[in-house]
Amino acid sequence: MRLRFNLLFGGVLCVVILAAGIFAPLLAHYDPVLDADLINAELPPDGDFWFGTDAQGRDVFSRVLYGARISLTVGIVSQIINTIIGLTLGISAGYFGGRWDDFVCGLTNLMLSIPSLIFALAIMAILGPGLGSLLIALGLTNWSWTCRIARSSALSLKKQGYVQAAKTLGYSDIRIMITQILPNMIGPILVIGTLGMGDAILAEAALSYLGLGIRPPFPSWGSMLTDARELIAIAPWAAIFPGLAIFLTVLGLNLFGDGLRDVLDPHMRSRKS
Repeated sequence: MRLRFNLLFGGVLCVVILAAGIFAPLLAHYDPVLDADLINAELPPDGDFWFGTDAQGRDVFSRVLYGARISLTVGIVSQIINTIIGLTLGISAGYFGGRWDDFVCGLTNLMLSIPSLIFALAIMAILGPGLGSLLIALGLTNWSWTCRIARSSALSLKKQGYVQAAKTLGYSDIRIMITQILPNMIGPILVIGTLGMGDAILAEAALSYLGLGIRPPFPSWGSMLTDARELIAIAPWAAIFPGLAIFLTVLGLNLFGDGLRDVLDPHMRSRKS
């Protein structure tokens, strides 16, 4: 029962938020950047402004919708970069072993010893704020767990009979890693990728909150929280709704990842049934 709830509820949340970001131009009542009117500043939620307005009179509902585009883009693209790096290093280390394996293990342990947000802050301080810098920073900081899972899977899979048969048939090492080893570790990689997207969205919000994320006036949930700090006493809705959007997005991804893990892992499924 818990398995179905996590997977279905998390999946529904993810689909709703993804649809909100994709169809933001159709759903938004106002332009999130240009439609600023100081006369309508700090208005509470009503029929015209569903989530109220911010200090510059911009519609918070429209900015939350467009902010979903940025957060989801950061989560998806940065996790793709992390997955590519982690899979490349992990599979090659587990397959070849030797000094290359020692080097990759040492590099992975070094990355795990440094808080990923601190590392991302250092990269952003060098590259400067902006979406491109944000994708690079988050794409280079969270690949360690993917690498570890890929390495441990490759260590066991390379001993399987079908891998030995592929070697006998003259398959190259790269072909064996791509066609024989990689498909058999897709399940765990999908799970950690889903959970990693939630971490990336939280990191984007934190970096934007610190002023190192998306450049204003373009809306992101983290930058909206930054703008709403001084309004928390007089216009709390300006902070509540972007904060709620972050919470629901990360909750949906974590629940979906947890349910996906249970579905793909027969041991977890039998334990909970």
